Amino acid sequence: MKKWSEEAASAALAKEAAYSDYDHLKISQKKDSMKYNPWIEAMRLRTLPVSAAGVLAGCAVALSYDNFYWLPALICLAFALIAQIVSNFANEYFDFKNGLDKKGRQGFRRGVTEGDIKPETMKKVMILLMAADCILGCTLIRWGGLWLIPVGILIVLAAFAYSAGPYPLSHHGLGDEAVIIFYGIVPVMFTSYIQCGDWTGGSMAGILGEMWKMALIVSLGVGLLGANVLNVNNIRDYKDDSKVGKRTKVVIFGPKIMKLVYVLFTYCGLGLIWFGMHEALNPWGWSGYVAIAIWFVPIILALYKFSDYHLNKVLRYTAILLLSAIIWTIIDVLLNTRFLHSLLASL
Repeated sequence: MKKWSEEAASAALAKEAAYSDYDHLKISQKKDSMKYNPWIEAMRLRTLPVSAAGVLAGCAVALSYDNFYWLPALICLAFALIAQIVSNFANEYFDFKNGLDKKGRQGFRRGVTEGDIKPETMKKVMILLMAADCILGCTLIRWGGLWLIPVGILIVLAAFAYSAGPYPLSHHGLGDEAVIIFYGIVPVMFTSYIQCGDWTGGSMAGILGEMWKMALIVSLGVGLLGANVLNVNNIRDYKDDSKVGKRTKVVIFGPKIMKLVYVLFTYCGLGLIWFGMHEALNPWGWSGYVAIAIWFVPIILALYKFSDYHLNKVLRYTAILLLSAIIWTIIDVLLNTRFLHSLLASL
């Protein structure tokens, strides 16, 4: 009888502790959700280094050809960041409207789904922000010419086509390709073009080859690393996406294969950035990319070890290391002896 009483008391205590832990978790989650303004959370600031990296990589290419202008560079950067924010707003709005986002799902808090932001308010802000971005983008015509207009229209359509329209790209396993094109190829290539004024690179083409070739190789590397950010996002959301029929590549091929793709894209991406830029770098320029490759090892291990919301940190550091690779590239180009001699000669 005494033994039975002790067991019952232990069970009651364990149950009370479980409820206490659950309540603590709910309170903790509530506090976490209140740390950020819902609009700031909807911007998904953790992913913005991806769009910044594409523009900065284009600037690195232009610097290699002794071309750089602050104003168009800043406009390109602002345009890219705003376009990604609009795309993030559109993703949140249209996934809610299509019933793909449910309350309490993994990942970042969805303001519209959770009731923090009214759907119509999100729609209005999204449209106004895109209109402002279009006006900003038109100022680049001064440096790039009128043919940038169709490029801008394509970017606007892509921002919405990712989550909306008759065939949303992110719902049919085409999100990765969209990232490679619109966060890799487009920003790197066109930022380089706007800075250089043509696709050849001027007089430096005789030393480094035509500019568009360097830009294309680098853009593919940036695109692959950018796609990894989306890959981690989709691995984290695998269960939720499977339930609602959202066919990301992770849903189609499974998390195991896409984790291998993450490793492949990581090292191929870094290799392409180095290969594309190596003629413009110092002889020891490869060391920075090796260091970043080593920093990716614990991130890869975390990707294989954790799941669900625990992958938010993997996503964040994937974006940060992409940006770090581009910042290293810019620093190395600036420290290149040839560039310094050219800069001093112009003073």
